[in-house]
Amino acid sequence: MRERATKMHFGEKVIARMEKAEKRVESAFRQIEKTIDLNQWKVIRAFQTHKVSDYHFASSTGYGYNDRGREVLDLVYADAMGAEAALVRPHFVSGTHTIGTALFGVLRPGEHLLYITGKPYDTLHKVIGKPGDGTGSLQDFGIDYGEVALLEDGSPDWPAITAAIQPNTKVIGIQRSRGYSWRPSFTVEQIGEMVRFVKEINPELIVFVDNCYGEFTELQEPTQVGVDLMAGSLIKNPGGGIAPTGGYIAGRRDLVELAAYRLTAPGIGGEVGAMLGATRAMFQGLFLAPHLVGQAVKGSVFAAAIFEDLGFVSSPRWDVQRTDLIQAIRFTSAEHLITFVQGIQKASAVDSHVVPEPWDMPGYEHPVIMAAGTFIQGGSLELSADAPIREPFIAYMQGGLTYSHCKLGVLTAIQHMEDKGLL
Repeated sequence: MRERATKMHFGEKVIARMEKAEKRVESAFRQIEKTIDLNQWKVIRAFQTHKVSDYHFASSTGYGYNDRGREVLDLVYADAMGAEAALVRPHFVSGTHTIGTALFGVLRPGEHLLYITGKPYDTLHKVIGKPGDGTGSLQDFGIDYGEVALLEDGSPDWPAITAAIQPNTKVIGIQRSRGYSWRPSFTVEQIGEMVRFVKEINPELIVFVDNCYGEFTELQEPTQVGVDLMAGSLIKNPGGGIAPTGGYIAGRRDLVELAAYRLTAPGIGGEVGAMLGATRAMFQGLFLAPHLVGQAVKGSVFAAAIFEDLGFVSSPRWDVQRTDLIQAIRFTSAEHLITFVQGIQKASAVDSHVVPEPWDMPGYEHPVIMAAGTFIQGGSLELSADAPIREPFIAYMQGGLTYSHCKLGVLTAIQHMEDKGLL
C-alpha cells in the first residue's frame, strides 16, 4: 500500500445522487429499523434470562477453570441464536478456523461431507483439501467430499442433491452468504427448506451452516429452522465491532460438545480456556450487534440504490429482502473495481492515507484487493470492501458501524471514480 493525502469533497452531482438514493430507500430503512428493535430485545432478554452481571466480565488465567463469565456467555449466545448450546471463544482465530473446528468435530474418516450450495468460500478450499495432501485437511484424514452446483438462478438443484447423497454422507454443508460468487445469499426460510428436504431423505443427516455475515439481519437464525450446527466469526456481525477476535459455534448440544473437543482436546472440551481479558468485549459486542448490523444493512441498501442509478448491476437489489451484510456490485473493468475499493479506503477513519493494491493473499486463488481501514484487523462488520481480481469484476462491500460512515464510503468511492473519469 502506498501513502497519499486525501480530502473529503463531493461535487454537486454526487450530492444530488445521494439525495435521490436516500429518498428512494426510505421504506426499506423503516423495515430495517423494525428488525433492529426485535433483535435488540431478543438479545437483551437472553442477557436477563441468565442474570448477566459485571462479575461475569472478569478475566481468567491458566486453565480458566470455573470461569463463570465464559459459561454464561455460552448460555446467552445459545439463547440469542435459538440453539441448545453454544461455544464462544477468543481462541478461534477466524471464521475459517471456527468452521473447520465444527466440521472436524463431527466428521470421522470414511464419512462424507456434501455442500449443497456450490463451491464454498475460497478459504475453505484448503480445509477441505485433497486426499493425501499431507496438510491435515479433511480429505487428508479420509473424509470424502462432494458439492452440488447451484442452478443458474442461484437456487438449489434438488434432483442433483438427492443423487449426491451417499450411504456414508454424514454432514450437509450450506453456505448462507454468497462469498465471492454472483448468486443470492440464502434467507433463513430458504435454509429451512433445504433442511426439510435433506431430512426427508435421511433424518440422521447433520445440517451445518456457515452463518458468517448473516447474524441479526433477519428475525431468526438457521438453528431456529432445523439446522443442527452453525458457526460464525466474532469480527463479523455478532462481535458488534468490539470483540477483538474469536468465533462461535451453536446448535445441538452433542454436536457443540464434539466441536469443543476439537478446539481443545477430548475429555477437556469447553470446560477450560482462559478468556484472555476478552469477556467484557464479547458480551458488549453481542449487545450492540443488532443495532450495528442494522446500520451496515442500511449502508448496503444505500449502496445498491445509488450504484443501480449509475447504471451498474448490484446484487441484491436495493428493494429485496436482506439476509446478510454483503453488497455485490459488478463493474465493467478491473480499473473500475480497483478504483471503487480504493475509494472505500479513502473514507476510513483508520489508514485513510494508504491505497490498497491487489496482492496474493493467503488462502485465496486470485490476487485480492481489500479496503480495510478498521479498528479490528479484518473486522468486516466495520466498513470494508474486497474483491478477487478476476472476471466478472465484482466488488463485495460489507459492514459499517454507522450508516453515516457507510454513506461517506460510498460517496467517496463514487467521487474517486468520477475524478478518474470512470463515470
